[in-house]
Amino acid sequence: MRISNATLADGRVVDVRVEDGEIVAVGDLDPVDGEWTIDADENLLLPGAIDVHVHFREPGFEHKETWETGSRSAAAGGVTTVADQPNTDPTTTTGEGFDAKAERAESACIDYGINGGVTDGWDPDSLFDRPLFALGEVFLADSTGDMGIGADLFSTAAERAAEVGVPVTVHAEDATLFDESAIEGDLGGAGRDADSDAWSAYRRAEAEAAAVERAVRVGNESGAQIHIAHTSTPEGVDAAREGGATCEVTPHHLFLSRDDCDELGTYGRMNPPLRSEERREAMFERLADGHIDVVATDHAPHTTDEKDQSLLDAPSGVPGVETMVPLLLGAAVEGDLSLERVRDVVAANPADIFDLPQKGRIEEGADADLALYDLDAAREIRGDDLHSKCGWTPFEGFTGVFPEWTMVRGETVWDGEEFGDVAGENVRA
Repeated sequence: MRISNATLADGRVVDVRVEDGEIVAVGDLDPVDGEWTIDADENLLLPGAIDVHVHFREPGFEHKETWETGSRSAAAGGVTTVADQPNTDPTTTTGEGFDAKAERAESACIDYGINGGVTDGWDPDSLFDRPLFALGEVFLADSTGDMGIGADLFSTAAERAAEVGVPVTVHAEDATLFDESAIEGDLGGAGRDADSDAWSAYRRAEAEAAAVERAVRVGNESGAQIHIAHTSTPEGVDAAREGGATCEVTPHHLFLSRDDCDELGTYGRMNPPLRSEERREAMFERLADGHIDVVATDHAPHTTDEKDQSLLDAPSGVPGVETMVPLLLGAAVEGDLSLERVRDVVAANPADIFDLPQKGRIEEGADADLALYDLDAAREIRGDDLHSKCGWTPFEGFTGVFPEWTMVRGETVWDGEEFGDVAGENVRA
C-alpha cells in the first residue's frame, strides 16, 4: 500500500509505503504495479496518537465504558494506542487482576498497554511478573476507586518499580492541603445546577504542586522514572520539570477553566479539578512553548444518571479520548499551536517516554499507525456524534478536526463512517 501526497506535520509532502503493517519507506516513491494507492490529497498525515491515560472501565464498570466502545471512540479520534489505568474491579494490583483485564482488552480495536496499581493489598511479585505498561496511576490522594496510598507505600512502590525498570505514573494531589470548608453548606442542586466551582476550591491548586515535589523527590531517591499524570497547574508543570520528571496535561485543563463551572455543573467535576482561567492560559502557554511533555486525556466516562447527582455524590471524571487530537488540531488551525507540537505531545513524546520505539513516528520501521486530517474540515463537537458509551462530552460546541480515516498497523480501523475489523495488540506482550 502506498499513501501518496501526504503532508507531514513539518510541512513536507511525501509518499508513505506500508507492507505487513509497517512503514517501509517515506519520500518521493514511484508506484508499484498492482499496488493499492490512497491519495491523501496533501492533507495532514499524523502518526496515530498514543493516549497514555485512559479508564476504559472494564472489568467491573461496563455500564460506563468497555474496551470495545472505548477503543472505537479512540480510533474515531485518531488515537491508535492507549494505556489503561488500574482502578477497575478487580483493581489491577495483582497478577490475577491484570489477567482479568488483559482478557477483556482482547476486544479492543486499537493497540494498548495495561498499567499496574498500588494499594495496601497489592501483590508486587505477581504484578511485576506481567507485561506492565507502567506502574500507576499511583494515587497520592483518593479519587475514583478510593486507591489513595500513604508516603511509605509510595516509596516502596517506587523502589520496586525502579528495580525492574517500570515507569511510575503518579496522581499528584496532597489531601492534607484540601480545603474542607469549600464543600460545606449549600452547594446548589444536582447535575448542571450544582456549584462545581466548589470542587475546585476544595481540591486546591497548592495541593498539586506539593504532591509533585514529593513525587519527584521520591523518584530521585529511588531511581524510579516518574511521570506526573494530568498536571493541572503551571506550578505543577514547573515542579515536575525542575525535579527531572515528565508530565502530561489533559485537554480539559487546557481548554476549560473555573469560568466554565456554572455551565458544566457536576459534568465538570474531575480530579484534579478545573483551575482558574489565568492558570489555564498559563498551561496553554507551556504547551505551546514545549514545557509540557504529553497531552493525555484521563478519559474517565460516567453515565448521565451518575453525573446528574449532587456535587458530593456525583463521580469525578470526564470522557475525552475521541476529542483530544481534534481539539489540539483546532487550536493549530487557529494559530495557537504548531502542528509539530501537536504531533510531539500526542505521539512522539509518549512513545519516547514509555519506550515504544515502534510507535509515534512516520518513518521507516515504525508501525503503520496513521491518521489523515483535512484541516479545512473543522466541525462542531457534539456528544451525540461521539462513540464513547457515556454519550456526552464536556466540550459540547467546541470546534475540532476529526480524522478522515485511522489505521492501526496498516489496517483501516475507522474510515470516517464505519469501523473496520481490527484486533488490537498489547504493546508490551
